Amino acid sequence: MRSSVLIGGIMAAILLSSGTAFAQKSGGVLRVFQRDNPPSTSIHEESAASTVVPFMPVFNNLVLFDQATARNSETSIVPDLAEAWSWNDDGTELTFKLRRSVRWHDGLPFTSADVECTFNLLAGRARDRLRSNPRAAWYRNINYIHSANDYEVTVYLNRPQPSLLSLLASGFSPIYPCHIPTSQMRTRPIGTGPFKFDSFVPFDRVKLVRNLDYWKPDRPFLDGIEFSIVNSSSTALLSLTAGRFDMTFPWEVTVPMLKDARRRSSKLTCETTSMNSNTNLLVNRDAPPFDKPDIRRALTLALDRKAFIAVLSEGEAEIGGTLQPPGDGLWGLPPEKLAAIEGYGSDVAENRDRARALMVKAGYGPERPLTLKVLTRGIAPYKSPAQVLIDQLREIHINATLDVVETSHWYTRLSRKDYAIALNTTDNGVDDPDQTFYENFSCRSERNLTGYCNPEIERLFDIQSAEINIDKRRELVSEIDARLLADGARPPIMWNRASTCWQSYVKGFVANVNSMSNGFRFEDVWLDRL
Repeated sequence: MRSSVLIGGIMAAILLSSGTAFAQKSGGVLRVFQRDNPPSTSIHEESAASTVVPFMPVFNNLVLFDQATARNSETSIVPDLAEAWSWNDDGTELTFKLRRSVRWHDGLPFTSADVECTFNLLAGRARDRLRSNPRAAWYRNINYIHSANDYEVTVYLNRPQPSLLSLLASGFSPIYPCHIPTSQMRTRPIGTGPFKFDSFVPFDRVKLVRNLDYWKPDRPFLDGIEFSIVNSSSTALLSLTAGRFDMTFPWEVTVPMLKDARRRSSKLTCETTSMNSNTNLLVNRDAPPFDKPDIRRALTLALDRKAFIAVLSEGEAEIGGTLQPPGDGLWGLPPEKLAAIEGYGSDVAENRDRARALMVKAGYGPERPLTLKVLTRGIAPYKSPAQVLIDQLREIHINATLDVVETSHWYTRLSRKDYAIALNTTDNGVDDPDQTFYENFSCRSERNLTGYCNPEIERLFDIQSAEINIDKRRELVSEIDARLLADGARPPIMWNRASTCWQSYVKGFVANVNSMSNGFRFEDVWLDRL
């Protein structure tokens, strides 16, 4: 009797597992609306979700955050092109065992040489050059890369860096082919991923097709993905509810839009999540009037963060510091520590009284307001908070107007410091202090958009980065976060929450809660159309 029950249980388990496997259907093209035009197809040279979302399916990483797990963490890192890895005793050498029989989309074999070439590109040591290198600061601790053979490669660090695997697992960390010049990767990328690049028509669409020779023999399920560029999110959402799209661009649906979408269609699945993205101020500290600390201080005191959240997200967004708030985030300042920092107290009226006094001291007032423009990007997640900011600045004798630029010119204007104030959204690729601190606040980082530089604080970046003890590291991170906020380095306004919607027949997509850059391999997504 016991053996028959056991056999029956085994048979039931086999049938259940078989049923699950057979439930995933192959075929079909996923139709996604793309919120704006990707500046190029080269992930290593771009910084926006507009590039990583449509082109992450073309590539593989050494390691990857599990695409079925909503919260990215060290425990959710899984093998990708590397099938195994190991650290040496002092945490300064990371060795990867690479998969064999992986091929690039043009048929050439993937080897350890491609890993070396990728990191030489990022380090600026390759003969070929990246036009821009926004992630160089992530990997500044790498001394060199060495291959023992075609399928083993070791990363040698200058000091321990526990976060390295998390940085490598981001959608912003694909491996590039050694034999393809970077000029081609900007227009016709070659990868090893589940989908091949087919075409990119600027301001129109991106088309990917299934990689029939993908190294995972049962993936992907889709025949292809088409990203149609629609600059108006409300227009795109109407098209979704009418059935012309299968999925929105991630986190493009605001709370008011979500209510409208649900009224129009009962067949949508929508998830509202955080995504490690914050709306913040960029202040040109090198030019008048914000070269004066008192004017910068007045600016941060003027902010009513709760009003931003009420108007823009109907209470869904969160107030936080430099790192994503605790809960979905792993490293953010707890509320009691945040409230003690100037500008974060609950008395907005008192803060603004102090801000007005600083403005009057600097020579401005009701009869002589400071006149300027607020630079922002021409998409809703930027333009809408910029309008709220303009209203709040009037409270402290600043009369501002909006200066809207198209995405392809956005980073050019910022890098030239062609602004006084900019309303920005920062999408953090990895929920780890190393990514945020080095990329956004390091003196030499290409992505330090304001040029903020504090060598004393930057010294602490290296100390926390090398700390193995998690509790000690957390204490150091909190100290750094508080000091950056007090210094007005890049004042956060709110940590965003928004929705992603898809038709009920779209299966297998999981929205991340602490990154908007890592969950778009799409190899597990399938369509269950009747």
